[in-house]
Amino acid sequence: MTNFLISFPAAAMTLTGEALQRSDTESRKVVAQAKAAGVWVFGAGIDEGVAPELIGADGTVTPGGYPGAPPITGGFAVFNLPTRADAVVWATRLADACGCPQELREFLYDPESLP
Repeated sequence: MTNFLISFPAAAMTLTGEALQRSDTESRKVVAQAKAAGVWVFGAGIDEGVAPELIGADGTVTPGGYPGAPPITGGFAVFNLPTRADAVVWATRLADACGCPQELREFLYDPESLP
């Protein structure tokens, strides 16, 4: 099994009104289906009202993210799936529910990082 990140930047979500309400309802249905299928790990949206901070190895806290790096925004979900083809299926479901394309990424396998 592999963990996959399915995400979209905030700028991709251009829906308003009834379409946005549909997106909320439909995406929650996909999440419920993923939980029922046992493939849901975690998902959420980035709270853009809370500014990022860089934390140094010495504990120094610096306001802001990495200089020059694009901000991380939008929503994401992590699925644990047997194949990339399965990940494409779930990403397709989320794209339809959210009303915007989804980015698909694969996490490196590290047995030490798993529960």
